[in-house]
Amino acid sequence: MKKDDHILIVGAGLCGSLLALRMAQRGFRVTLTEKRPDLRTVDQDAGRSINLALSDRGLKGLRLAGVDKKALELCIPMKGRMIHPEDGNTFFRPYSGRDGEYINSISRPGLNKLLLDALDAEPNVTIHYDHVCDKVDLEMGKAWFTNNNTGELVAYQGDVLIGTDGAGSAVRRSMFEHRKFLFSYSQQWLTHGYKELEIPAAENGGFRIDEHALHIWPRGEDMLIALPNLDGSFTVTLFAPFADSDYCFDNLTTRDKVEAYFSSEFPDALQLMPDLVDQFFHNPTSPLGTIKCCPWSAYGKTLLM
Repeated sequence: MKKDDHILIVGAGLCGSLLALRMAQRGFRVTLTEKRPDLRTVDQDAGRSINLALSDRGLKGLRLAGVDKKALELCIPMKGRMIHPEDGNTFFRPYSGRDGEYINSISRPGLNKLLLDALDAEPNVTIHYDHVCDKVDLEMGKAWFTNNNTGELVAYQGDVLIGTDGAGSAVRRSMFEHRKFLFSYSQQWLTHGYKELEIPAAENGGFRIDEHALHIWPRGEDMLIALPNLDGSFTVTLFAPFADSDYCFDNLTTRDKVEAYFSSEFPDALQLMPDLVDQFFHNPTSPLGTIKCCPWSAYGKTLLM
């Protein structure tokens, strides 16, 4: 790649935003597209974000881009796992025996906003929000987008095109449909899904449970986890089977059933969430899956990350 190359990046999530920032800092001209609106200007939908546990490896990437110190301001150190067994006798398991080694709880949207703010300061970066990728010319490094605000079809071309557009990647779909080289692809859904909940902050704004731990309620085929937030709340994620269980998403369909489930399996967590049932029925149930593909690049022009 040459310093005057134009990099077209599809997808402005954590990966695409950090990649665009590093490419711009190294002197490349960058066009970044995102199918959603600018997340700094809209309210976030509840229930779709498993909090990020940021390790030293993640911080190293942020350090290369010069945003690690600002990111740490959004972090809460989690020094180990707080296990909540069925008998209610919690116990703590440190992540490391060495001081200063821990992982950090950080909001995914919060980190994404930080990266977008940093991109706004880069003169060689152009960001197009509300642009849905329709198709990609792998050989040309060119992509066509529908502008959600105007309905207009627009095209952008780069010397290199990089797809960082997640599980529903339009770039990967174009590779699958290309048919000019052997492309292997598989998508496997898990039998479990997840639902996001919240432990609110205490009345004084503090934390209701230890804020320096990743809390885990292991129950065999289902599990609850909770990660702390800066406002004193915890983002809670329930992992459970969709079907074929005494308690599963398919049969947790009434208030009484949900209350009975949490009273039986997670009674101490239930006490921390007074509006649990309302949250349960308001927030979506989302699937979990694994996607594999090969190759990840084509013609020296297009790359998946």
